[in-house]
Amino acid sequence: MARIRAALITGASSGIGQALALALAGPSMRLHLAGRDAGRLEVVAKSCRQLGATVATRLIDVRDADAMADWIIGAGPLDLVVANAGIAPGTDGSAPESPGQSRAVFGTNMEGVLNTVLPAMQVMRTQPVGADGVRGRIAAIASIAAFIPASPAPSYCASKAAVDSWMVATARSSRAQGIRLTSVCPGFIRTPMTEGKRRWMPGLMAPDRAARIILRGIAAGRVRVAFPWWLMAACRLAALLPPRVFGTLAAPRSTEA
Repeated sequence: MARIRAALITGASSGIGQALALALAGPSMRLHLAGRDAGRLEVVAKSCRQLGATVATRLIDVRDADAMADWIIGAGPLDLVVANAGIAPGTDGSAPESPGQSRAVFGTNMEGVLNTVLPAMQVMRTQPVGADGVRGRIAAIASIAAFIPASPAPSYCASKAAVDSWMVATARSSRAQGIRLTSVCPGFIRTPMTEGKRRWMPGLMAPDRAARIILRGIAAGRVRVAFPWWLMAACRLAALLPPRVFGTLAAPRSTEA
């Protein structure tokens, strides 16, 4: 893969987005980082600048299609765009999600991805083809939850399934235009989204390790990067069970004694 010199990341103020920004930061790197928390975003930007990167930050709501398009198109040439911003409803599965929670999750996790990826593709189509035959690379952070409809978080699972399906289905036609799309489906990552959760989280991984796996997969041009592999395999198999059996197995498990 040709060297990445300019990258844009949404949801960069914490978790996977922060880890990706730090992993990419270095001399001659231009980073465009977006988030909703000004204080945390500036902490990440400062750390990236200390590593030698040039950093521009933006407070933005990924659900705002016009604002996202203006930001991404105005960012200049981009080698890599990562649609990372996402939310979970915060329920424990004991009661259904509220209508507001469901709409908020789909608005951020699915529409937010489209509002990032579509303008990024528009920008990259105008860029020259690199020595590797690529105009640019785009990744969207889905989840292993895309493969398993778990009752505690139906909107989260469904929105991530939509992201994964759309990215994988679009990857072939985009490849013909010199744009590589990658759907990233991580398992449990130690982020603010998982902190304080009192449920079983097999394979819980540090975000910096996840960032390394993600960037390797993007560099290799993989259409889907799902990890850990054994958790993905288990989810795929579990999803083949009859819904009633699966629902019983997927019920929330507390980590309390």
